[in-house]
Amino acid sequence: MEWQAPAIVLETRPHGEGGAVVSVLTEEHGRHAGLAKGGGSRAQAGLWQPGNLVEVRWIGRLPEQLGAFAGEMVHPSAALAMDDPLSLALLSSACALAASALPEREAQPRIFSGLLALMANLGRGATTLVADYIRWEGLLLEVLGYGLDLSACTVTGSREHLTHVSPRTGRVVSAEAAAPYRDRLLPLPSFLLGGQAETDPAQWLAGLRLTGHFLARDAFGARQQPLPPARGWLEARIAALLPPPAEAVADA
Repeated sequence: MEWQAPAIVLETRPHGEGGAVVSVLTEEHGRHAGLAKGGGSRAQAGLWQPGNLVEVRWIGRLPEQLGAFAGEMVHPSAALAMDDPLSLALLSSACALAASALPEREAQPRIFSGLLALMANLGRGATTLVADYIRWEGLLLEVLGYGLDLSACTVTGSREHLTHVSPRTGRVVSAEAAAPYRDRLLPLPSFLLGGQAETDPAQWLAGLRLTGHFLARDAFGARQQPLPPARGWLEARIAALLPPPAEAVADA
């Protein structure tokens, strides 16, 4: 058995003397693991960094075997993100979520293309990509069967002034219907209703807390697993971008 395809490196774990078990994401073969001989060596360490786009070749005697990987660098996204902590946090979080949440060896064309687009645009700066990243998390929820319903208010059926999401059902609620229950609902950033950009860290944080709630409860909670640490580090980094509260400024 053998196949070759562009792949995004998701995770690398040391194995034996200088080897590594590598998990990658491809369009056709989904999340797929293999043994990279020498993958833990200095010569290959840069190749198998999570976030890199590589051309990978998998060989196995039987389809169900771990098999062996060989790869060539296509785009060193991990190295390019090193100089920007937010870019690195975005890339690390996406790879960790995909590595932990996606089923093995199931085609993932939408998740692959969405992550590939994020990687291709890292050079523009992470602040232009946070909104797209959060939309990618929404896509991940959808692919896993836990998609949010943001089409119309679950109470009134209105498609206008949609401002909150029920933490129980994942369905959107309009401002009027949400008013009596605002403290029990999750705020819905407007950028998640369309494809527009967003530059406000407060809106980014609201988006991450929204998708994070359902990732933690459904995608990971159903398997009694916590969210990957990299996801928490990303949320903490976004929270650190917020200005201090007014009372803190006054006390200073």
